[in-house]
Formats: sequence, C-alpha cells, structure tokens
Amino acid sequence: MNKAYSLEFEVNMLLEAILFRYGYDFRHYARASLERRVLNRVQLSELNSVSDMIPKIMHDPSFFNLFLKDMSITVTEMFRDPFVFKKIRESVFTQLKTYSRVNIWHAGCATGEEVYSMAIMLKEEGLLKRTQIYATDFNNHSLEIAAKGIYPAGKIKLFTENYLNSGGTKSFADYYQAKYECAKLTESLKEHITFANHNLIKDQVFAQMHLVMCRNVLIYFDQNLQNRVLNLFEQSLIHRGFLILGDKESLDFSTVKDSFDKYQYPERIYRRSAYV
Repeated sequence: MNKAYSLEFEVNMLLEAILFRYGYDFRHYARASLERRVLNRVQLSELNSVSDMIPKIMHDPSFFNLFLKDMSITVTEMFRDPFVFKKIRESVFTQLKTYSRVNIWHAGCATGEEVYSMAIMLKEEGLLKRTQIYATDFNNHSLEIAAKGIYPAGKIKLFTENYLNSGGTKSFADYYQAKYECAKLTESLKEHITFANHNLIKDQVFAQMHLVMCRNVLIYFDQNLQNRVLNLFEQSLIHRGFLILGDKESLDFSTVKDSFDKYQYPERIYRRSAYV
C-alpha cells in the first residue's frame, strides 16, 4: 500500500468513526485542507499515525473537541476587508431600511468579530433596534468566545483601522472597554444577537432571512457540500434577500447560480433574483 493511499484510507476510517460516534460529517470537506489539519493534530498530540487517532476520538470526547477546534480554525477580524463592509453600509443597508423588521444570519460566525462589526454598522445606521442577528457555528468553544465579546487588546489598533476604512461614523473606542490585556465590547451590541450551535452539513434553514453572511467557509467544502449549503441559504432568504460570500467564493458553478443576481460582485454580494 503506497503512502498516499494509506493516508486516504486512514483519514476515511477516521471520518467514519467521527460520524458514527458524534454525528459530525466531515467527509465532504476539501480534502487537501482536511488532511493537513488531521496530520497537524497527529503531530501536536505526538501520535504515530492517523490510525492512532481513531480510538482516542472514539473514547475521549475532550480529544474530539481538540479536533473540532482544528477543523474550525478561521482567520477573522472586525471589519475584515473594510471595502466589503463599506459596500454593505452604503448599498445593502439602503434596501434593508425599507423593512420594518430585519433578520440577519451569520453562518459560520467563528469567534464573532464580524457579527459585532455588523451590529456596530446597524447601530450607526439606525437599524439595530429592528434587527435580529442569528450568529451560528458548529464549534461551541468558538461560540463561547463570541458570546463573551472579549478580544485581545493588541488587536484593537487593527480593528480601529478597519472600522474607519469601512466608513465608521464615530470613535471605535465608543464600542469597547479596555481592561488589562483585553477589550470587552459593549453589552448593548449583544442585545440583538443570538448565538447558537448550527451545523451547515446537517441542520436546517433559518427561515425569513433578509441577509445571509457566510464568508470564507465554503472554501473548505467540496463542490457537493457547497451546493448543499448554498441551497440552504437560498431557502433561508426572503424574496430579493442578500447573500454575502468571501472573496475566493462564488456562485458561478453552483446549482443556485440562476437564483441570484450579482448585486455588488467584487465584494461578492448577491441578491435573490426577481425572476425566481
């Protein structure tokens, strides 16, 4: 058995064990990225092989939680890609202001930085009081961090620059309290946010959403799983609702391509088509 085939076989066995034991299905994750993360966990845990992970996964839930963290590592920050948030403020919010109530779903919210970025913009545009934000992820550890809204003080300089470049209209210091080595976001931002566990692979729609934001998540899925998730988003959105993806993600080769218009394409902002 050659080395590449052996790795593929061992990883397949590991994924089947995870599905059987915990109900998490990682079989349709992009293979190269998945294998890198699995091998990294083998090394960090000082195991001899992927096969050695299987009994630990089966019998040690704390080890499985480590694996979940490995699988949900994301690079995120407040107002990441400020030009995207500026376009949301200038273009998407203009449409959302026509509704008496607004529902927003942040799918794959990770540790919550982009969720709070959205809440700040909604507040400044007079929309927050009539908006409910649903922030979801499959990783409970990430959700706990997001719900606390506490981030390293060393990141505040970057967050402030991004905020200003995204069209912020106030002082970013109005939105956090610095203490010791941390910055805690103001409690008022959380009043319209619901954090919840949701698995895009197997869970159902969030109905009647005006905006779904899912940036830099689909790149970790294979084409079949991408289509499954994009259909989920389509079903969740109201007529003429908005979908925002990451800069390396697209609907061009998806099964829902004809259901959306490219509303602001460089920013990957789509809108459900008027003809569907």
